[in-house]
Amino acid sequence: MQARRNRVSGTHDRPRKRRSLWRWLWKLPLLLLVLSVLQVLVLRVVDPPFSAYMAARQIAVWTGNGPERIAYEWRDWDAIAPALPLAVIASEDQNFARHRGFDFDAIEKARAHNARGGRTRGASTISQQVARNLFLWSGRSWVRKGLEAWYTVLIELLWPKQRILEMYVNIAEFGDGVYGAQAAAQRFYRRDASALDWQQSARLAAVLPSPRRYSVTRPGPYVQRRTQAIQRQMRQIGGEAHLRQLQ
Repeated sequence: MQARRNRVSGTHDRPRKRRSLWRWLWKLPLLLLVLSVLQVLVLRVVDPPFSAYMAARQIAVWTGNGPERIAYEWRDWDAIAPALPLAVIASEDQNFARHRGFDFDAIEKARAHNARGGRTRGASTISQQVARNLFLWSGRSWVRKGLEAWYTVLIELLWPKQRILEMYVNIAEFGDGVYGAQAAAQRFYRRDASALDWQQSARLAAVLPSPRRYSVTRPGPYVQRRTQAIQRQMRQIGGEAHLRQLQ
């Protein structure tokens, strides 16, 4: 009789456990959503000790598949020469001050260009690159692209433009394992990030599409041409006065 009661009790417990499991599974996306919002809110005012991309590179260092070490040192906006964020905008995202995370005109132009063949052109905004580098992993899966879009929306909603750009110039990779304005200025120019001039800033921006392929200190013809083009674009968008739109 006792065994029969136990079997009946166990039969009744299983539906309750399944319902409890489904309640938790239903709540999980909501929990992840809340956590992502908290992440972005905290990093509006707290400077990150590292990014997701840096963490992946550090693992590569430990396993012997990366650079000898990771170089990274945060610098606040006022401690970085204005020429560098200006060069990054001129090079990577000239509509940065106007768009809300996605530059749909640039996306369409890139799609048309890539359809014609030749060198592939990307259309990621600075905001998208911050979302990807800071929170996510490298790759091209639809899951990662969806998360990138979500974090881009959050960043644009919860951070001022100046904070987005400050974050970008601090976590962007300017060389193999060299992250951010300060590490790059010291490694390549033996100076502080606050002392970077226009030509040096344009050279740093020129290697951003592929910092492990292109060299700041040994620039090939492509990087030299791109550096000159970025300097012209820096002047065309209004010079350092352009940055006042972000305040």
